[in-house]
Amino acid sequence: MVAKSEFHEIDTGVAEVLHEPDGSMVLLVNGVPSSHIVPGDPERLDFEYMRWIADFLDTHYPDEAKSKSRITHLGGGACTLARYFASKWKGSRSTVVEIDSDLAVLARELFDIPRAPTVKIRVGDAREVTASFKPATRDVIIRDVFSSATTPRNLTTVEFYAAARSSLSERGFYIANCGSHANLKEAKEEIAGMLEVFPHVAAIADPPMFKGRRYGNIVLIGANRPIEAGDVLTRELLKGGVPAQFKGETWARRFATTPRRD
Repeated sequence: MVAKSEFHEIDTGVAEVLHEPDGSMVLLVNGVPSSHIVPGDPERLDFEYMRWIADFLDTHYPDEAKSKSRITHLGGGACTLARYFASKWKGSRSTVVEIDSDLAVLARELFDIPRAPTVKIRVGDAREVTASFKPATRDVIIRDVFSSATTPRNLTTVEFYAAARSSLSERGFYIANCGSHANLKEAKEEIAGMLEVFPHVAAIADPPMFKGRRYGNIVLIGANRPIEAGDVLTRELLKGGVPAQFKGETWARRFATTPRRD
């Protein structure tokens, strides 16, 4: 059996939905894979970087606070991680910021996304919406925004990180999916900018990515308190098809280069 495709015109181009033989669905936006979901199974994460984000937050966000957490997802797609946290962190509230109104409507129609207030989809530009956040009103911000295969520049600057940090609670986390090429230029610039704003910065990726051998995903983490891997996270990152490593603040400071500014 082969995957079946359906195409939809959206504000920013074309969305393609692949229906896989196993019942899962892959969303592509303008030909670039955006999201993977399994209807009825929100805790299955097939995109490795999403699993790393979930592993980190599951092990590092306080268990007693998860049910009251306020999570903001910059970048919508199929709302994969919002579905995950709605299922895993019962009582949490997610707001998904999606710039494409047609894609937001399509996601509600095609994917089993929990209704508001559990998962709210807000149409808007991620940078502008972030700038509007009131201080200490978010517990987690997850940035996963791409135009084609590139994160918009205005979401990779010192000023953006400052806006994100100001909206986080003291125990909160800023997490970004950074797509970086073999020279790791994008990741180095982002980490440098985050280090100007966040007291503590860390990263997660697979070893070939950290060594700059290919284009891929690096998960970047900013926080107001120290970030350590811990035994549980280390074990979780070694599971799955692509084992990953955690790199802490000492590595981040050696790795960083000149940050981007507005």
